[in-house]
Amino acid sequence: MIQDQFRAFIDDLKNTHGANLASVILYGSAASGDFIAQRSDYNLLIALKKITPADLRAAQAPMREWHRMGHHLPVYFTVAEVKDGADVFPIEFHQMEKARVVLYGEDVLAGVTFTDANLRHQTEYELRSKLIQLRRHYIPVSMSAEKLTQLMNDSLGSFVALFRAVLLLHDIEPPLSKPEVISATEKHLGLNVDVFERITALRAGSGSDAKMPTDVKANELFTEYMEQIERVINAVDKLNKT
Repeated sequence: MIQDQFRAFIDDLKNTHGANLASVILYGSAASGDFIAQRSDYNLLIALKKITPADLRAAQAPMREWHRMGHHLPVYFTVAEVKDGADVFPIEFHQMEKARVVLYGEDVLAGVTFTDANLRHQTEYELRSKLIQLRRHYIPVSMSAEKLTQLMNDSLGSFVALFRAVLLLHDIEPPLSKPEVISATEKHLGLNVDVFERITALRAGSGSDAKMPTDVKANELFTEYMEQIERVINAVDKLNKT
């Protein structure tokens, strides 16, 4: 069971927060079965009954160990914030709604309702922000095929997560797996899916496309990658003008 992988970490959280710990929920690729070892991240929601600076200071030890193992830090919510703030973070809560595993405590997401009133704005904001970051990170790695490939590998998962939101904006129920999300986005927005398939092969480290490209080929792939992301952003932007 997947819960067994988190047993030591959950025990640390229980010792740290005691009765204040209401829930620990795994969501995203690991919960949907689309996890790639050493590439994907564990997305965790930790819900406390109350959160004070003292509670967060107490979390320093388990979080330091979790981060040392190479994982991103979890997000902390109070139980009340989960109920009241879902409509402010529609992308994240859609992810949690579709694919989650309760590792400890109650399912604080059960019965949570939220609207998509802010979905288009958050989707465009996140897409544009990540594109700006992608451009910035490209500058120092543009002369190295290995580092450039790593940049594309590391950024792809974040963009695919946003593609799910793009599909929702087009009244399409997004699939759970990343390849299916990419395929559905390509179908409805007319993207060149070959670009994402090549990056996915590099990310997974398998198949004929998994071989490290030359500097020239890596830059050509990155150029195509940026063009496809810009097409997605333009499609979302046009929804605001119709």
